[in-house]
Amino acid sequence: MLSLDNAGTAAAVAPQFAAMGDVTRLRLLARLSDGQPCSISQLAAGLELTRQGVTKHLQVMAEAGILTSNRAGRENRFAIDPQAMHSMQTYLATVSKQWDVVLARLQDFVER
Repeated sequence: MLSLDNAGTAAAVAPQFAAMGDVTRLRLLARLSDGQPCSISQLAAGLELTRQGVTKHLQVMAEAGILTSNRAGRENRFAIDPQAMHSMQTYLATVSKQWDVVLARLQDFVER
């Protein structure tokens, strides 16, 4: 069986996955997916949330390590942390490989 310790432990990525367990946060992440940092005002545009509401969601993602925040003049600009996305992707790839092995064993058992 593959070890998750090689790809990053579940405990390391759990806060990131937990932070992504909200549809609003997924929408905000999608808005940031082009790689360009955005202000809270830019991210709030077109959403049925106040800027304060958007700020709270951004803070959750920043605390989980998914986003970075940099001050530009009077506003904070948020961007996706590529290392966090890589860690989550690596974890999912490892789990996927484990399931491939398990499903292959099941198929072999069933076909005997």
